[in-house]
Amino acid sequence: METTLYDQVGGAPFFERLVEAFYESVEGDELLRPMYPDDLTESKHHLAMFLIQYWGGPKTYMQERGHPRLRMRHAPFRITRRARDAWLAAMSNALASVRSELSDGQFKEMDSYFEMAARQLRNV
Repeated sequence: METTLYDQVGGAPFFERLVEAFYESVEGDELLRPMYPDDLTESKHHLAMFLIQYWGGPKTYMQERGHPRLRMRHAPFRITRRARDAWLAAMSNALASVRSELSDGQFKEMDSYFEMAARQLRNV
């Protein structure tokens, strides 16, 4: 039986560290910060749950929020090339912050996913 990336990286704590690092970048970004609520607690929780589920962990995101429907959930925001690039830079910085916890293959898999997701969510 193949273990999931979620299990390989140690479960939820890894994704919580990744999400914290991501939002540290968001908080300092003048383009991204206005797209998020003043209190980032819920946003952090949602992203962590989504990533945990996506990478093979518990299906808590689906139980609490339903299907991810990423394009629909992001439709209210103007996601230009510049916004996409800023989001991807924030996530790349976050991924770099946990790089030592990942194998080369795990890092490439996650990096590729984030690049694809950022490209898919651009809507302007």
